[in-house]
Amino acid sequence: MAQPVPFNAADLKRRMHGATESLKHDFGGLRTGRASATLLEPVQVDAYGAMMPLNQVASVTVPEARLLQINVWDKGLVVAVEKAIHASNLGLNPQTEGQVIRLRMPDLTQDRRKELVKVAHQYAEKARIAVRNVRRDGMDQLKALEKDHAMSEDDHKKKAEETQKMTDDTIKEIDASLKAKEAEIMQV
Repeated sequence: MAQPVPFNAADLKRRMHGATESLKHDFGGLRTGRASATLLEPVQVDAYGAMMPLNQVASVTVPEARLLQINVWDKGLVVAVEKAIHASNLGLNPQTEGQVIRLRMPDLTQDRRKELVKVAHQYAEKARIAVRNVRRDGMDQLKALEKDHAMSEDDHKKKAEETQKMTDDTIKEIDASLKAKEAEIMQV
């Protein structure tokens, strides 16, 4: 029979932290009325026969608070970049001048803000689920260690409480990030 893997709280903490980092990355793609280069990170461009992130075919700058400027490196990819921006459903209308594409950030309507808040809640729930899955993995590992007599019942209980505290702290961090993002989206 295979030897059970020793319990590693640092690995669980790292995986939970990964869920919060992923959430912050997802939140970066939500438009709040201000221009941000991270808004275009999810955009994939059909370039050279493969799907590539926008930042691998162009540079994105923020010359003004409500304007994004994309400098496409290869003249032949300008149309592909425009198509990718339209397909991304970000609600942005590209204006092209040669190899430069400008994206003006329109004012957000109250309905659009509410939609963005719903999306933010979905992202946060996805992160909470990821954290709970990490907790479940840790608890399963602890049960296996105790069952194989590699860990005492007291140690199992202590490590389980430690894992639950890590989970609770991470969920609080996710909720705080969500609340901050919601406030940022809803400010007029």
